[in-house]
Amino acid sequence: MLPNIYKGNYVLLAIFPIILIALSLYFIPSIKLGVDFQGGTLVTLSLKENVNAEELQNQLKTEGLDASVQVFQTAVGTRAEIEVPQSQNLIKADDLRTKFNTLLPEVTQLEVANYQNATFDEEYKAKKAELDGIADEMFGLAGKDRNKLNISSTNELQQAFTQAYSDVYKNYQDSISQPINKHVQYDSISVQTVSPALTTHFIEVATNIVILSIALSLILVFIFFRTVAPSLAVLLGALSDITIALGAMGLLGVPLTLASFAALLMLLAFSLDTDILLTTRLLKRKGDPRENAFDAMKTGMTMSIMAMIAFLALFILASLTHIPTYYEISAVAIAGLVGDIFATWGINGVIILYYVEHRRRA
Repeated sequence: MLPNIYKGNYVLLAIFPIILIALSLYFIPSIKLGVDFQGGTLVTLSLKENVNAEELQNQLKTEGLDASVQVFQTAVGTRAEIEVPQSQNLIKADDLRTKFNTLLPEVTQLEVANYQNATFDEEYKAKKAELDGIADEMFGLAGKDRNKLNISSTNELQQAFTQAYSDVYKNYQDSISQPINKHVQYDSISVQTVSPALTTHFIEVATNIVILSIALSLILVFIFFRTVAPSLAVLLGALSDITIALGAMGLLGVPLTLASFAALLMLLAFSLDTDILLTTRLLKRKGDPRENAFDAMKTGMTMSIMAMIAFLALFILASLTHIPTYYEISAVAIAGLVGDIFATWGINGVIILYYVEHRRRA
């Protein structure tokens, strides 16, 4: 039978979680962005024979491919992951395409207006020259000579520009596939490429989701409890849980990808669940608040341990198969669930218990 940890000076329980959060804040800047948020290409290979990761990385570098290589054994054979950072040419090409598509309708309208009325001639020529300049930059990235393209109209310019944009991506893909095919023998290959535009979209969506989740959580918790202090304590416990999980990601080298981001959102919901359980028991139940807090802790700990067992099974599966998605979700979930134990019962529990006892004394 476990003793009631809230007997005596329970404020001391907050010391270790605070230290854990401080350490997490130290490791958070070390988090690496995955392909989803950083952009680039991730190539996964099922190898016919084992290769040395460092040797393969040096061979690819001599071919002009600056990539990081990992080779590992799985239950289904030897696999390799080759991660290629975002290409500056792709970033530039995406920027040029945005500018070109923004300016093209205006140039088209001015072209028609100038045909009907010569007073638009100067404005049309200025905008057309700007559009041509953007197109020339794209042609340069694609290695094309505009003089050989025989462009005589805006419509032909648009077609040539679109083809040049496709060629930039094809050149990037060839710069990856050719060195790999030259130095690696493999049975199967999987290629995941995230463009700069898609990376920006992922970041914007993720940021909006985080802001919306926090705002809705705060509003709903406040509506439920109708008091400021418990509501803020619940939100503080959830944010502490996420902070500890992020710190573990930085320490263990788990990248921030769509999979690990989804795991963080799941942790936010789980943390709110345990925090609300604790707060409800303390605010709604009669009797000794310390006994109520301990009773809530036993229920919450059972929930956390069962969840950890489930994600531990997923972590073992990820270790055997080396499926990145499984590994990222399970590693973040386990770290967050461990952090939830300390954050909920060491920080949120202390705050709510102190609030309840202080209110009763008053």
